[in-house]
Amino acid sequence: MSDVPFLNLGAAHEELKSRIEPAVERVLRSGWYIGGPEVERFEADYAAFCEAGHCVGVGNGLDALFLVLAAMGVGAGDEVIVASNGFIATLLAVSRLGAVPILVEPDPHTHNLDPSKVAEAVTARTKVILPTHLYGQPADLDPLLDIARKHGLRLVEDAAQAHGARYKGRRIGAHGDAVTWSFYPTKNLGAMGDGGAVTTNDPQLAARVRQLGNYGSKERYINEVRGVNSRLDPLQAAILAEKLPLLDEWNERRRAVASTYSSALSDLPRLTVPAVPNWAEPVWHLYVVQSSDRDGLQQRLTDAGVQTHIHYPVPPHRQQAYAGLGYAVGSFRIAERLATEVLSLPMGPHLSEDQVTQVVGAVRASLT
Repeated sequence: MSDVPFLNLGAAHEELKSRIEPAVERVLRSGWYIGGPEVERFEADYAAFCEAGHCVGVGNGLDALFLVLAAMGVGAGDEVIVASNGFIATLLAVSRLGAVPILVEPDPHTHNLDPSKVAEAVTARTKVILPTHLYGQPADLDPLLDIARKHGLRLVEDAAQAHGARYKGRRIGAHGDAVTWSFYPTKNLGAMGDGGAVTTNDPQLAARVRQLGNYGSKERYINEVRGVNSRLDPLQAAILAEKLPLLDEWNERRRAVASTYSSALSDLPRLTVPAVPNWAEPVWHLYVVQSSDRDGLQQRLTDAGVQTHIHYPVPPHRQQAYAGLGYAVGSFRIAERLATEVLSLPMGPHLSEDQVTQVVGAVRASLT
């Protein structure tokens, strides 16, 4: 048996190279290297896919978060509620504006932001609630939206891992005030470099994000506000536009892998497989299991030729970058426990049946 890769990006290109390579050549020959019809085409297509009124392409997922918060007027002293687990990008976007990230524990079953704890964290300085659709599974948006409306707050969704996911039958894309996206190459919809976007039903917010990402300018050489340079380039837009029609099919392949994993591994007493609420339609960016012997399990799988990853080994409040927040060990016990127990198994639309069988066999052999 050969090794099972965690994710095979080369296979994705092989499947689509007959579409992607002509698209790249088309951009190179066009003379449009910033903005232009390729970006406009993708923005329109992705907005429609997400069931949103507007899409604004930006440089990357972190910029998408930063630009939305900036467009909403978040600034020094404001508070933004984020999850205590997950990737550090949400905190970085908040602190870049001088605002304060307020960490709230996740639901221990779904690993997504726990609405009951969010309600307790709202203060007079809270401006935004920022849930992440972690691992490609939608957060429970309705109670979060209720809290936001009750207190006059904005709700921004970090959907960097949730391209194509549905919440109660509707695509993630515009449930809240805005949704931010990353097109990092490993994402379900990935570019061949960095890229990001914002989707929203608010035309004024979309225009403000676009202005801020274009040096603060709506009209060339006329700068009304202090902006930054963060734009999705035509080369990445063209690649994404060719991949988008295949996204649903690729997500279905991921669902098939996830279904096999869950069916074959759910009986193991020392392993917890992902919990999926009946209102969620995940796209399985990651398939994350839990084990109290996570490190031992990972090593045994490595020895068996199965590549795994840990998402994420250090919770944000334990990162040196955020030592200034003053959180001690034990401040967020759920996030800290998850960081020691979670393990991501191989996942992607190009895993073969034999590879999935090999992963299942290796996991079962490692725990029985």
